[in-house]
Amino acid sequence: MIPLSFAQRRLWFVDRFEGPSPTYNGAFALRLTGELDVPALRAALRDLVERHEALRTVIVEGDDGVPHQQVLASGQRPLELGLVEAAGERERAAAVDAVATETFDLAADIPIRARLIRSAPQEHTLVVVAHHIAVDGESFGPLFRDLTTAYAARREGAAPAWEPLPVQYADYTLWQLDVLGDESDPESVAAGQLAYWRDMLADLPQPIQLPTDRPRPRVMSPDGDRVPFRIEPALLGAVEKLAAEADATVSMVMHTALAVLLHHLGCGDDLPIGAPITDRTDEELRDLIGFFVNTWVLRADLSGNPTFRTLLDQVRERSLAAYDNQDMPFERLVELLNPDRSTAYNPFFQVMLSWQPPVPDLEIPGLAVRTERLETATAKFDLFFDLLPDASGGARCRLEYSTGLFDRDTAEGLARRFVRVLEQFVADAGRTIGTVDVLDDAERERLIAPLDPAALASATTVPDLFERQVAATPDAPALVCDGRTLTYRELDDRANAVAWELVRHGAGPEDLVLLALARTEDLVAALLGILKSGAGYVPLDPQYLAGRAESVLAQAAPRFAVTDTATWRE
Repeated sequence: MIPLSFAQRRLWFVDRFEGPSPTYNGAFALRLTGELDVPALRAALRDLVERHEALRTVIVEGDDGVPHQQVLASGQRPLELGLVEAAGERERAAAVDAVATETFDLAADIPIRARLIRSAPQEHTLVVVAHHIAVDGESFGPLFRDLTTAYAARREGAAPAWEPLPVQYADYTLWQLDVLGDESDPESVAAGQLAYWRDMLADLPQPIQLPTDRPRPRVMSPDGDRVPFRIEPALLGAVEKLAAEADATVSMVMHTALAVLLHHLGCGDDLPIGAPITDRTDEELRDLIGFFVNTWVLRADLSGNPTFRTLLDQVRERSLAAYDNQDMPFERLVELLNPDRSTAYNPFFQVMLSWQPPVPDLEIPGLAVRTERLETATAKFDLFFDLLPDASGGARCRLEYSTGLFDRDTAEGLARRFVRVLEQFVADAGRTIGTVDVLDDAERERLIAPLDPAALASATTVPDLFERQVAATPDAPALVCDGRTLTYRELDDRANAVAWELVRHGAGPEDLVLLALARTEDLVAALLGILKSGAGYVPLDPQYLAGRAESVLAQAAPRFAVTDTATWRE
């Protein structure tokens, strides 16, 4: 029996846990204009499935309940090309969507389907959908190349004369297990790489605190959507120039910019971001269809207000180290490192960034071809920045987001801000990340616009509103920080302790209190406590005390301070 690869195990488990879903469908539509030879196309699709065993492999369980790959004989379950008539663009789009979102039964269906939609005698749309348990993003290159070769041959009444593949996906699966070895063997590749990742991922904050529109549900929903955005050629050219100067890659620059954006959104200084990496390290795998993608976690440390360039150097160094340890499957790391698990979020990271090569343009004899990447209204992560260079010299991008957490307006704003951070990065890589401005002119105008006196709120204070909530939901979570949760009652108790201490020392209305604490639950409790005492607060970020504290203290003249010992000594 052929075992599943580590990456396949995860998708099989998700399928069993959540049930069949289009979340892991990879779908493309080819708009074909011209005289299409449908019998030749049908034969070419079957040639494709015969050539690549991964496309005729089902996942079955043995008597012991362990899943394994079962490669079907050629023609045992042939790929059928269904034909659908569509009268107009609306019907065509609906038919395309229906095919793209149809689920697979991994134990019964071969993991690829194709449907031909005819909207006019010389206007067809070929929809090709494959489950990611059998294909990764780079598989669509050889898939379409082989399909084109086979179609050209079948159109001439011949079989495709391609070179036999040196290996199949099942060979890769067995090779992966052999190369990694046993984690219990200290001399094995697996043991060495496991040690690296154990150190790199130690004490990782989980989950990062994204500014969501809704509380995180107890069970992560697969429902999602995407917002498109662009990186213009001039900007991408500047990114490529900066990457070359730093001896880095474009993806490293993008990763750095995303980390800065998340930092400015209040996600903290310790930021893990996931990224897919291909495991096609052997030349024999280049033209093979299969699921070769591994996932790694790159952890960025933004403490101390570094410059863009300093942070890029750090990301580069950590990326190169991750490349040296890329063979250890992410799924196996989750099993062995056993982080705190939750059905509410993805382990180790909740934001992913992908910079990947585009699917090459197709040239099919006698046809004009236009490729469309299809959507499935699903999301694998909280946020997924999917960046794809295009023929214009820029990049077609999309932000995939969980609709259980974010509204579309929020996602669109995040996409705009990512581009804005990138623009500031390439304009001056020597600036510190604390000086980055993530707001556009319209957002800034809304913040500084004078208030309408008629719309002013009542005299109800923030402490009044907070205490109403304490009375209404005393045991509900009020604050989550680094895995620690405070209920409204617990937070109120902490705030009251701060307020009583300030009042005992004479604080009250018209007084100012310096507030200099790191972004923890203590900061929130202290802020509420100062307001409860009747005083106002003067916030100072402990990271930016140098050069600022003296002028702020001179102008504000606070009578009291709430801080910790380490900050006070500084």
